[in-house]
Amino acid sequence: MGRKLMQSTQSQQAKIEKLHDLNEDNTVRLKSSGDWTIDTLHDAAEMLTEMTSTYRNVPILWDVSATGRVDSAGMLLFIRSFDALKANQCSVDVVGATSEHEKIYQLVRRYAFGHREAKPALFSRLLMPFNRIGRRFVAFLTDLKDFLAFTGENFINLLLAIVHPRTIRFGAIVKNIEEAGVRAMPIVALTSFLIGVVIAYQGAVQLEKFGANIFIVDMIALSVTRELSPLITAIVVAGRTGSSYTAQLGVMKITEEIDAMRTMGFDPHRFLVLPRIFALIIALPLMIFFADIIGIGAGMFISHIHLNLSYPEFIHRLQKVLAVKHVWVGIGKGPFFAWLIATVGCFRGFQVSKNTESIGRYTTISVVNAIFLVIACDALFSVVFTELGI
Repeated sequence: MGRKLMQSTQSQQAKIEKLHDLNEDNTVRLKSSGDWTIDTLHDAAEMLTEMTSTYRNVPILWDVSATGRVDSAGMLLFIRSFDALKANQCSVDVVGATSEHEKIYQLVRRYAFGHREAKPALFSRLLMPFNRIGRRFVAFLTDLKDFLAFTGENFINLLLAIVHPRTIRFGAIVKNIEEAGVRAMPIVALTSFLIGVVIAYQGAVQLEKFGANIFIVDMIALSVTRELSPLITAIVVAGRTGSSYTAQLGVMKITEEIDAMRTMGFDPHRFLVLPRIFALIIALPLMIFFADIIGIGAGMFISHIHLNLSYPEFIHRLQKVLAVKHVWVGIGKGPFFAWLIATVGCFRGFQVSKNTESIGRYTTISVVNAIFLVIACDALFSVVFTELGI
């Protein structure tokens, strides 16, 4: 503004005037005057609203040299109107501003409005799905790299533990076996019992049509021992134990216990991760064997009720069709499933950031990742065993 108005005891009403319509150079000339403060803006705000809805694609020269005092409310009105005219494709030139009003303009523009993102063009919007896919793929590669580094660090600590067995925390392993194995037996037993019931009922309906009731034993014995008991038990453990590993380590990270351990010279991988992995590798095969017994027992019970197949007859047929190798195939999957579940659970726990919201997020990711990897690993085992004739 070219001159400063003397402050008076009474504020002058803010005004915005249109000097005249389009002239020879097609320019609309606006002139603001008065004090642009919160108490004087009513009439000017109405005029500016009407002008911003009227002018489009025209050059505008806005003279503010007659403007007196300006507070943040007046500057907000000016900026809002200025931006609205710009959005209407109008070229706006402001003349007559003083250094004081330039300072308040910069302050209000910076803190009240911030930097607005321009609306993406049509081509940019079409590329947005590919952009998201690319970002997720890069995030996946980063996660994979971090997971391989985490696995490598665990492997090094495992070798050190084998070389120096006294450093193995057997007490922590036993405690984790109790937490991951013994306390999980009720839910594993219930799940295995229901699986045996479902297989027996579904198989009995079909086999009874052909008078092949005795073959229900083959179906129950092979499907339970080779596939269903290992897979269902691993999924239950992934949801129960894998999530608890993530939550436990996540809370320790939030409370800075892990940082304190590093400060005191204790390796968190050796003290926190390895005992959990060892415990689950020991506990899961035992739980699979327990699930085999419960599942076959449930199938035998339903076969007796639904197909009138006696218990001695069921056991006699079971001894013929169930070779020991089938039991070992299912149990042998246990250590691999356990390693995947424990490693993923601990890895996600170490990724928890220092806020409580991330615990829930990474716990969910841990369970989903562990279940997916268990199913993928089981499919790989099925293909390999079939090709090898096992």
